[in-house]
Amino acid sequence: MLKLGVPSKGRLMEKTFQWFAARGIELTRSGSEREYAGAVHGIDGVALVLLSAGEIPRELQAGRIHLGVTGTDLVHEKLPLWDSVVEEVAPLGFGQADLIIAVPQVWVDVETLHDLDAVAAAFRATHGHRLRIATKYHRLVREFLRHAGVADYALVDSQGATEGTVANETAEAIADITSTGETLRANHLKILSDGMILRSQATLWRSRTAALEGEARSALDTLLARIG
Repeated sequence: MLKLGVPSKGRLMEKTFQWFAARGIELTRSGSEREYAGAVHGIDGVALVLLSAGEIPRELQAGRIHLGVTGTDLVHEKLPLWDSVVEEVAPLGFGQADLIIAVPQVWVDVETLHDLDAVAAAFRATHGHRLRIATKYHRLVREFLRHAGVADYALVDSQGATEGTVANETAEAIADITSTGETLRANHLKILSDGMILRSQATLWRSRTAALEGEARSALDTLLARIG
Protein backbone atom coordinates (compact mmCIF):
# COMPACT_ATOMS: atom_id res chain seq x y z
CA MET A 1 0.00 0.00 0.00
CA LEU A 2 1.35 3.43 -0.98
CA LYS A 3 1.11 5.87 1.94
CA LEU A 4 0.39 9.54 1.23
CA GLY A 5 0.94 11.98 4.10
CA VAL A 6 -1.21 15.13 4.09
CA PRO A 7 -1.53 17.97 6.65
CA SER A 8 -4.30 17.10 9.07
CA LYS A 9 -6.07 20.46 9.38
CA GLY A 10 -6.48 24.02 8.22
CA ARG A 11 -6.13 25.67 4.83
CA LEU A 12 -3.13 23.53 3.94
CA MET A 13 -5.26 20.40 4.21
CA GLU A 14 -8.17 21.95 2.32
CA LYS A 15 -5.95 23.23 -0.49
CA THR A 16 -4.20 19.86 -0.75
CA PHE A 17 -7.53 18.06 -1.03
CA GLN A 18 -8.56 20.51 -3.77
CA TRP A 19 -5.27 20.06 -5.65
CA PHE A 20 -5.65 16.28 -5.79
CA ALA A 21 -9.37 16.51 -6.59
CA ALA A 22 -8.55 18.63 -9.66
CA ARG A 23 -6.50 15.65 -10.86
CA GLY A 24 -9.21 13.08 -10.29
CA ILE A 25 -7.99 11.86 -6.91
CA GLU A 26 -10.43 12.45 -4.04
CA LEU A 27 -9.07 12.66 -0.51
CA THR A 28 -11.59 12.51 2.31
CA ARG A 29 -11.35 12.79 6.06
CA SER A 30 -13.22 10.28 8.21
CA GLY A 31 -15.27 11.39 11.19
CA SER A 32 -14.51 14.55 13.18
CA GLU A 33 -11.45 16.78 13.11
CA ARG A 34 -10.20 14.93 16.18
CA GLU A 35 -9.88 11.73 14.13
CA TYR A 36 -6.73 11.36 12.05
CA ALA A 37 -8.18 8.93 9.53
CA GLY A 38 -9.09 9.32 5.89
CA ALA A 39 -9.37 7.64 2.52
CA VAL A 40 -8.27 8.01 -1.10
CA HIS A 41 -10.77 7.53 -3.93
CA GLY A 42 -10.14 7.41 -7.65
CA ILE A 43 -6.91 5.45 -7.48
CA ASP A 44 -6.24 1.98 -6.04
CA GLY A 45 -3.59 1.02 -3.55
CA VAL A 46 -3.13 4.43 -1.86
CA ALA A 47 -3.69 5.06 1.87
CA LEU A 48 -4.17 8.55 3.31
CA VAL A 49 -2.14 9.40 6.43
CA LEU A 50 -3.11 12.64 8.21
CA LEU A 51 -0.23 14.30 10.06
CA SER A 52 0.85 17.74 11.15
CA ALA A 53 2.84 19.53 8.44
CA GLY A 54 5.86 19.53 10.77
CA GLU A 55 5.75 15.73 11.19
CA ILE A 56 5.72 14.93 7.48
CA PRO A 57 9.45 15.56 6.78
CA ARG A 58 10.40 13.17 9.59
CA GLU A 59 8.02 10.48 8.36
CA LEU A 60 9.36 10.81 4.81
CA GLN A 61 12.93 10.52 6.05
CA ALA A 62 12.09 7.45 8.14
CA GLY A 63 10.38 5.83 5.16
CA ARG A 64 7.11 5.40 7.01
CA ILE A 65 5.26 7.27 4.25
CA HIS A 66 6.05 7.22 0.52
CA LEU A 67 4.69 10.66 -0.38
CA GLY A 68 3.97 13.75 1.68
CA VAL A 69 2.72 17.30 1.29
CA THR A 70 4.49 19.93 3.36
CA GLY A 71 6.31 23.22 2.99
CA THR A 72 9.75 23.65 1.47
CA ASP A 73 10.78 25.49 4.63
CA LEU A 74 9.97 22.53 6.87
CA VAL A 75 11.80 20.01 4.70
CA HIS A 76 14.93 22.16 4.47
CA GLU A 77 14.87 22.98 8.20
CA LYS A 78 14.15 19.53 9.59
CA LEU A 79 16.21 17.43 7.16
CA PRO A 80 19.85 18.62 7.03
CA LEU A 81 20.63 16.39 4.01
CA TRP A 82 17.13 16.71 2.61
CA ASP A 83 17.95 16.02 -1.05
CA SER A 84 19.46 12.65 -0.13
CA VAL A 85 16.31 11.41 1.63
CA VAL A 86 13.46 13.12 -0.24
CA GLU A 87 12.76 14.16 -3.82
CA GLU A 88 10.53 17.03 -4.92
CA VAL A 89 7.66 15.70 -7.04
CA ALA A 90 5.61 18.84 -7.64
CA PRO A 91 5.17 22.33 -6.21
CA LEU A 92 1.46 22.76 -5.47
CA GLY A 93 1.13 26.50 -6.08
CA PHE A 94 -0.20 27.51 -2.66
CA GLY A 95 1.13 28.09 0.83
CA GLN A 96 3.75 30.49 -0.52
CA ALA A 97 5.87 32.19 2.12
CA ASP A 98 9.36 33.63 2.36
CA LEU A 99 11.76 32.94 5.21
CA ILE A 100 13.38 36.31 5.91
CA ILE A 101 15.45 38.34 8.37
CA ALA A 102 13.65 41.42 9.74
CA VAL A 103 14.75 44.20 12.08
CA PRO A 104 12.97 47.16 13.74
CA GLN A 105 11.95 49.94 11.35
CA VAL A 106 13.58 52.45 13.69
CA TRP A 107 16.98 50.99 12.79
CA VAL A 108 17.23 53.45 9.92
CA ASP A 109 20.89 52.68 9.25
CA VAL A 110 20.36 48.91 9.06
CA GLU A 111 19.33 47.81 5.58
CA THR A 112 21.66 44.89 4.78
CA LEU A 113 23.28 41.87 6.42
CA HIS A 114 26.55 43.81 6.56
CA ASP A 115 24.76 46.50 8.57
CA LEU A 116 23.30 43.82 10.84
CA ASP A 117 26.76 42.41 11.49
CA ALA A 118 28.04 45.86 12.48
CA VAL A 119 25.05 46.46 14.76
CA ALA A 120 25.47 43.02 16.37
CA ALA A 121 29.12 43.78 17.21
CA ALA A 122 28.21 47.18 18.65
CA PHE A 123 25.30 45.68 20.58
CA ARG A 124 27.55 43.13 22.27
CA ALA A 125 30.14 45.77 23.13
CA THR A 126 27.44 47.97 24.68
CA HIS A 127 25.24 45.40 26.43
CA GLY A 128 27.67 42.59 27.16
CA HIS A 129 25.58 39.93 25.43
CA ARG A 130 24.79 38.95 21.87
CA LEU A 131 22.01 40.44 19.79
CA ARG A 132 19.05 38.05 19.91
CA ILE A 133 17.25 36.82 16.79
CA ALA A 134 13.96 35.01 17.45
CA THR A 135 13.11 32.14 15.09
CA LYS A 136 11.65 28.68 14.65
CA TYR A 137 14.20 27.91 11.91
CA HIS A 138 17.48 27.54 13.76
CA ARG A 139 19.41 25.46 11.23
CA LEU A 140 18.46 27.47 8.14
CA VAL A 141 19.07 30.82 9.83
CA ARG A 142 22.41 29.76 11.32
CA GLU A 143 23.66 28.52 7.94
CA PHE A 144 22.45 31.64 6.15
CA LEU A 145 24.09 34.02 8.62
CA ARG A 146 27.31 32.02 8.64
CA HIS A 147 27.57 32.27 4.85
CA ALA A 148 26.81 36.00 5.10
CA GLY A 149 29.57 36.52 7.69
CA VAL A 150 27.25 37.74 10.44
CA ALA A 151 28.56 37.08 13.96
CA ASP A 152 27.84 38.17 17.54
CA TYR A 153 24.21 37.04 17.52
CA ALA A 154 22.25 34.42 19.45
CA LEU A 155 19.22 32.56 18.18
CA VAL A 156 16.33 32.35 20.63
CA ASP A 157 13.55 29.87 20.10
CA SER A 158 10.12 31.19 19.21
CA GLN A 159 7.18 28.83 18.82
CA GLY A 160 4.51 31.50 19.06
CA ALA A 161 4.05 34.89 17.42
CA THR A 162 7.65 35.54 16.39
CA GLU A 163 6.85 39.03 15.04
CA GLY A 164 5.88 40.13 18.54
CA THR A 165 9.14 39.21 20.22
CA VAL A 166 10.83 42.53 19.40
CA ALA A 167 7.99 44.57 20.90
CA ASN A 168 8.00 42.24 23.91
CA GLU A 169 11.75 42.81 24.29
CA THR A 170 12.62 39.12 24.13
CA ALA A 171 14.59 39.62 20.89
CA GLU A 172 16.14 42.44 18.87
CA ALA A 173 15.43 40.95 15.41
CA ILE A 174 13.55 38.01 13.91
CA ALA A 175 13.84 35.36 11.21
CA ASP A 176 10.42 34.08 10.20
CA ILE A 177 8.19 33.26 7.27
CA THR A 178 5.99 35.93 5.71
CA SER A 179 3.59 35.96 2.77
CA THR A 180 2.37 39.55 2.52
CA GLY A 181 4.54 41.37 5.04
CA GLU A 182 1.48 42.91 6.70
CA THR A 183 2.19 41.37 10.11
CA LEU A 184 5.78 42.58 9.96
CA ARG A 185 4.66 46.14 9.20
CA ALA A 186 2.03 45.99 11.95
CA ASN A 187 4.84 45.14 14.38
CA HIS A 188 7.08 47.90 13.00
CA LEU A 189 9.58 45.54 11.39
CA LYS A 190 11.30 45.69 8.00
CA ILE A 191 12.96 43.01 5.88
CA LEU A 192 16.66 43.44 5.15
CA SER A 193 17.30 44.08 1.46
CA ASP A 194 19.42 40.91 1.23
CA GLY A 195 17.63 39.07 4.03
CA MET A 196 15.80 36.47 1.93
CA ILE A 197 16.73 33.05 3.29
CA LEU A 198 14.33 30.76 1.42
CA ARG A 199 11.22 30.92 -0.76
CA SER A 200 8.76 28.26 0.34
CA GLN A 201 5.48 26.76 -0.80
CA ALA A 202 3.44 23.61 -0.26
CA THR A 203 5.12 20.80 -2.20
CA LEU A 204 4.55 17.11 -2.86
CA TRP A 205 7.64 15.13 -1.84
CA ARG A 206 8.64 11.50 -2.41
CA SER A 207 10.65 9.55 0.16
CA ARG A 208 13.91 8.08 -1.12
CA THR A 209 14.02 5.67 1.82
CA ALA A 210 10.52 4.13 1.81
CA ALA A 211 10.32 0.59 0.43
CA LEU A 212 8.50 0.34 -2.89
CA GLU A 213 7.38 -3.11 -3.92
CA GLY A 214 4.48 -4.63 -5.81
CA GLU A 215 1.24 -2.75 -5.16
CA ALA A 216 2.99 0.34 -3.79
CA ARG A 217 5.20 0.65 -6.89
CA SER A 218 2.23 0.24 -9.20
CA ALA A 219 0.17 2.79 -7.23
CA LEU A 220 3.04 5.31 -7.34
CA ASP A 221 3.42 4.96 -11.10
CA THR A 222 -0.34 5.45 -11.56
CA LEU A 223 -0.45 8.46 -9.24
CA LEU A 224 2.54 10.16 -10.87
CA ALA A 225 1.01 9.65 -14.31
CA ARG A 226 -2.28 11.12 -13.05
CA ILE A 227 -0.76 14.27 -11.62
CA GLY A 228 1.53 14.76 -14.60
